[in-house]
Amino acid sequence: MQIVTDRGADLLPEVAEKYGIHFTPLKVTLDSHTYASGVDITPEEFYKLLEGTEDMPLTSQPSVGEFVDLYRQLAQTDPDILSIHISSGLSGTLNSARTAAALVPEANVTLVDTATLSCPEGWQVEAAARAIRGGWSKERILEYLAEIRAQTEGMFTVATLKYLIHGGRISHIKGLMASLLNIKPIIGVAKTDGKYFQLGQEITLKRAILREADLVVRRFGEGAKLRVQLLHANNLPGTEWLRERLSQLFDIEWVPTISITPALGAHVGVGLVGMAVGPAALFASLPG
Repeated sequence: MQIVTDRGADLLPEVAEKYGIHFTPLKVTLDSHTYASGVDITPEEFYKLLEGTEDMPLTSQPSVGEFVDLYRQLAQTDPDILSIHISSGLSGTLNSARTAAALVPEANVTLVDTATLSCPEGWQVEAAARAIRGGWSKERILEYLAEIRAQTEGMFTVATLKYLIHGGRISHIKGLMASLLNIKPIIGVAKTDGKYFQLGQEITLKRAILREADLVVRRFGEGAKLRVQLLHANNLPGTEWLRERLSQLFDIEWVPTISITPALGAHVGVGLVGMAVGPAALFASLPG
């Protein structure tokens, strides 16, 4: 069984390479140049460009044709494909994959809506890859991914709302009012529809970052043994504030911090700090 995902998933490069994970492109256009996220441009390069321009980035999902080409190529070696993707509530990527799968009868494609993005999506992709390596059945893997979706959380805060407003992720009026009041929302992804919703808000970025730790206490209880991966958009100092606060409250199994992909950064801008978090015990049964 082979795995396909998209560049909405934040995965450590060594993990993607180790398990042979295949990516469909998400493209970003900035200053009239189009880049394949995570291929033509690194997160560091993208955020440097973003800070130096007034232009607003645009993103595009993988085309049906790109999925068809990849599925056909992979089916030549193994027709069983697990195609795991960014929330259908935030992107049309899953719809493109579904259309493509129907056009490639030689491939046995099973689609998974992660109902999330970034590191939480990456965790599901990595878990599936490790489970395949360990010889798990497809049915067992799908059940396990459902457990990950139910028991893990993703959240983030942003330095500015203009990118979320521009991308249509929040309403213009609501976003404008929040910007005028200098409100920094803490945003999560709803398990019901896979769309953004507000978990809380603060009046400075640092307070919003630290508030994320309080939200984790509310969800899992102080002292819980957790698996945590911090994520950011060119804001390593912000991740250190959050790391220090979380370390005071929980017993943590840390996953290396990651800079979110340009395809995601285009919708949030420079300054984001967030995390993926879930019970450490949930991942203990996974094969290496």
